[in-house]
Amino acid sequence: MDIDHERLDPLRRGRGPIQEHVIDELVGGRLTRRAFIRRASQVGIGLPAIAAILSACGSSSPKTGSAPSSTSTPATSASSSATGKAGATIRAGQIVPSGAINPLTVNDQGGLETLDIVGEWLTFCNEQLVHQPLLATSWAPNHDATAWTFKIRQGVKFNDGTPMTVDDVVYTMKQQADPKLGLNAASVFGGTLTSDGVEKIDDQTIRFNLEAADGSFTDAVSQTNYNVMIVPNNYDWANFESEFPGTGKFKMVNYTKNVGGTFVRNPHYWGSPALPAKLELTYYSDEGSTTSALQAGTIDCDDLFTVEGSPQLLAGGYNVLALKSTLQRQLSMRCDVGPFTNKLVRQAMALTLNRPEIVAALFKGYAIIGNDNPFAPIFPMYNPSVPQRVQNIPMAKKLMAQAGVPRGFAVTLATEQFEEIPEYAQIVKQSAAAIGIDISLSITSQTEYYGAGTFGQSPWLDATMSIVDYGARGVPNVYLEAPLQSINLKTGQGSWNAAHFNDPTYDALSKEYVAAVDLSTQRRLAGQIESLLLDETPIIWAYFFDGLTAQAKNVSGIYPAPLSIFYYNMTKS
Repeated sequence: MDIDHERLDPLRRGRGPIQEHVIDELVGGRLTRRAFIRRASQVGIGLPAIAAILSACGSSSPKTGSAPSSTSTPATSASSSATGKAGATIRAGQIVPSGAINPLTVNDQGGLETLDIVGEWLTFCNEQLVHQPLLATSWAPNHDATAWTFKIRQGVKFNDGTPMTVDDVVYTMKQQADPKLGLNAASVFGGTLTSDGVEKIDDQTIRFNLEAADGSFTDAVSQTNYNVMIVPNNYDWANFESEFPGTGKFKMVNYTKNVGGTFVRNPHYWGSPALPAKLELTYYSDEGSTTSALQAGTIDCDDLFTVEGSPQLLAGGYNVLALKSTLQRQLSMRCDVGPFTNKLVRQAMALTLNRPEIVAALFKGYAIIGNDNPFAPIFPMYNPSVPQRVQNIPMAKKLMAQAGVPRGFAVTLATEQFEEIPEYAQIVKQSAAAIGIDISLSITSQTEYYGAGTFGQSPWLDATMSIVDYGARGVPNVYLEAPLQSINLKTGQGSWNAAHFNDPTYDALSKEYVAAVDLSTQRRLAGQIESLLLDETPIIWAYFFDGLTAQAKNVSGIYPAPLSIFYYNMTKS
């Protein structure tokens, strides 16, 4: 690397130890150009400074992504811009939400995608996992990532014309950081941020004083933590579904629960306006119904489809986007109930699955196999040194015998009627039969499956075995924390721990990982976590799959980002 230190030194100097360390990692050759852009954006090095640093290090300016562009089928992952005329009415189809549209409680695809229409967050994680300013204009951690300071954008208004202030941000974050209120945000904030840690510094500045260091806290206030969209100070959350307050590019005109709604350009928007003049949103009960509506011309685009459920959309006639992602299904086994208390039984269950065949059958090349840990290969800290688990029925039978259940046992697996999950559950059932595990399937609607989303009131969290959908994320932290860390109802830690996994060694490792500020440390810890989870096997990760979105041929500009779908850049020709 040809370093121009005369240009680089002023760009590095005075940035604080974490930002300076990230620059040193690049200079030392320990970060690739892409990894540097991602990591630098997370720790608060602005995009102009990133470009200047790369230039001083002999690299070209960063291509940081924006909105992916539509391409004709078969699907590609090109990044995009709209090609038709602005001012159109876009008719969008989404899966029906499983509950009320309330940022405190939303925990499903249909609900979070509806928040995307009107909401905004402090930061935005784009399709290349680069974090960009949104309602925050800049941010920086302290020396050990236990405190993060954000500058709040000025001149922003809510969609009713009310100015947004730092007090609105403080209120939102205090509410969401309270595990008694922010039930879903606890999946991210549990053990890291409490209400007391949210501090107003001045009229333009907020600081988050963390309970534990978080080297990637920027992601916790992005759209991947969808619940934390900013709402007005002292807002009554119960009114959200009738008012839809937000600072995003659209405002609600009318909305009918479980049916859909109409949204128009937000006349008070602080930035460039939405390209569509109107968005007509229709909810559908399942993927098949959404796909049928797209084929019939009733809607212009869907939110997400699967190869197994809608292969016809890949046969031609539609603009399809394929986004490499961390989308996943988690198959949890209760570590505190019956035979699954023995890790040998959990290992045996995992050994019954033929992962390449599952990927081929359900995804036709739009997925990769998993290795029973949440580090998808798209993550830069993924550690490939851990051996891949493969199907081994003789070994699985041997482990069952060693665990004292050579004849197997009967168990119920609970899951949701969503995308390819019922078909995956059938494969799990058939695979388990080879070692005598007799699985009965309980497949219910998302509303019934999620229940209240709390322990004791949710088949997802209470069943002996369960399969649940997880959306894509910009960093793996939520996968490492919510479903795997020991349950602590007081702090919200382990709020999605359906496996009821309780391992102090894992807790310590995962917290050390979250606190890490450099990629080499993250990768080293990732390897240790991957090995531990392969041994303990509280959860089976059989695959990670691409996000697929379809649009009619005359429509372009839909923007799928991690855990999000955005319509504001759409046009028709």
